[in-house]
Amino acid sequence: MSNSETGTQSGMTSYGLDDRPLGVLVGFDGSEQARLALHYAARAAQRRNAPLTVVHAFKLPSAIYTTLPAIPEVPEDSATRKAAQETLGQARDYLEEYPGEVTYRAEHGDAAGILVELSSSAHLVVLGGRGRGGFLGRILGSVSSAVPGHAHTPTVVVPKSYAETVKDLDDPFAPMKDEGAPVVVGLDGSKQSRVAALQAAEAADARRSRLHMILTLPPLGDTLEWYPGVGPSDSTSVQRRVNELKKHMEREAEWIRGHFPHLEVTVGVESGTPVGTLALASEKAQLTVVGTRGRGAVASTLMGSTSRGVLLSAQGPVMVVPEMDDERLSDQPTSAL
Repeated sequence: MSNSETGTQSGMTSYGLDDRPLGVLVGFDGSEQARLALHYAARAAQRRNAPLTVVHAFKLPSAIYTTLPAIPEVPEDSATRKAAQETLGQARDYLEEYPGEVTYRAEHGDAAGILVELSSSAHLVVLGGRGRGGFLGRILGSVSSAVPGHAHTPTVVVPKSYAETVKDLDDPFAPMKDEGAPVVVGLDGSKQSRVAALQAAEAADARRSRLHMILTLPPLGDTLEWYPGVGPSDSTSVQRRVNELKKHMEREAEWIRGHFPHLEVTVGVESGTPVGTLALASEKAQLTVVGTRGRGAVASTLMGSTSRGVLLSAQGPVMVVPEMDDERLSDQPTSAL
């Protein structure tokens, strides 16, 4: 294993991996959630044949002392830096048997800001659902809440339930093989959701699993945006609209197959809320993929209600995909919902 040590913005990101030397970037603070994220990131780096970069962020205390006896014998900044290296030492010990290239970085500053800045040089960012900070009742910590909405590359948030998959003691960092569990992605007809679909297809193709694309049809009465020309009690027209959307999804699937010829792609149009539908699908998925924002988002909102809701309620790892300028969108379907 090769180890080395080295001491935001929003908008469209160009998709390309050639100039992203950090590979899979994972935040580590020594917590159990961070260990699960580290394990997931190690598997992801193996699958991608990419480097693994482990980052621990620390903040130096303000050196303000009211009396001479209050001055510590060991400067607090030295103690903080030492503690940061000790935390990275925990990651190093955990990865002792990892066969790939690993870099460990202790960075001074805000954890979310550092990860967002480094994300522009990474293939993927991986985070645990919660770290050492925050209240125990919070499902997502401040870092895992902030990074997906600002990162320049897809971010995977690993929940506590991922511990059930960490069982292979003979080769603990080998990529997980579960061809029966699909990669699930939510679509809503937006360009952003198509970018998410491409990332989901890459993940499914690398896993040799199925890609399942879901379009959620809100219950009639919640919104008529999805039911043009349909009255509140027109069940025949509602079924016609469902059939139209299924045809639309088949065109989306055909577009994905054009870029991933060997990938099995299935589609579904389901009634319900996007968050509830994707959370339910996540119970049987090995990865659930959403875009940062979809059709209903306010332009200034970096992460929409659906992506936030799925992060809070999903039963497995969730990938949040930012707005990216992907050249594969050049032949995207022209039909609209």
